[in-house]
Amino acid sequence: MLLGNIAALYRYPVKSMRGQEPQSAELGLHGLEGDRRYALRRFGDHTGFPWLTASQLFELVRFTPVHRGDDLYVRTPDGHEFPILSTELKEELSARYGSPIEIFHQRHGIFDDANLSIITLDTVEEIARQAGVPADVRRFRPNIAVRLSSPASFQEDNWLGGAITFGDSHDAPTISVTQRDVRCGVINLDPDTAEPAPELLKTVVRTNQNCAGIYATITRPGRLEVDQPIHFHAQTFTHATT
Repeated sequence: MLLGNIAALYRYPVKSMRGQEPQSAELGLHGLEGDRRYALRRFGDHTGFPWLTASQLFELVRFTPVHRGDDLYVRTPDGHEFPILSTELKEELSARYGSPIEIFHQRHGIFDDANLSIITLDTVEEIARQAGVPADVRRFRPNIAVRLSSPASFQEDNWLGGAITFGDSHDAPTISVTQRDVRCGVINLDPDTAEPAPELLKTVVRTNQNCAGIYATITRPGRLEVDQPIHFHAQTFTHATT
C-alpha cells in the first residue's frame, strides 16, 4: 500500500542539538549515517540515563552542528564555532548547564528507544492546531517526515508490527515498525528560540495517550531521498501444519 513520500530527512549529529536536513542519506542498520553519534554526558549521574538533553538545558536546541569537510564543529547561539571534542566547547556547555559534562562519541549512535523515528506532517499539523501553536515538524525531532497520500492524523499508530519500504526497487531500504513514540517536554521547545510552549505536550497527552509518531528498526539498509515513495506492508503470519 502506498503511504505517500518522504517530505524531509533529518539527522542530529549531536543528541539534542539542532538537526541537519539533507536531501538524501544512507540508512544503515544503526540508523541514518551520522545521526546522534555524539552526546553530552553528565558527570556523576547513575540513573541509567546519563545524557544531558534539552529536557534539562533548553538552549541545546540552539546549538548547531556544522561539518567542515570531514570534521564536525558546533556553532553556539552566540555565533562561536568550536570543534566537537574541543575543551572550549566542553567548557561552554558545562558553564551553561552549571555542572561539568563530557562529550561522548559512540560509533553506532546514542538513542533513547530505537534508532529511527518517523512522523507524518498531518500528525504535526493536528497537534499544533489543537495546541494553538504554529506547526513545526522540527519540534518532534524525527528522522523521517512523511507526506501522506491520504491525509489523516496519528495514522502512524496503524503501522505497528508492519514493514515500510522506501522506493520501488526490489532491494528497497526496509524498516520494521516496533513501537509508538512516547513524547517528552522537548516538543514544547521552539527550535529557533528554545522558548517552551507547554500546550504541545498537553495536547499529545490528551489526544493520543502521549504518543506522536513511531519508532522502527532497520531490516534492509539503503539510500533514502526526499520525495521517495513510501510503501506499507502489513505483517502476515503463517501456521505450520503437520
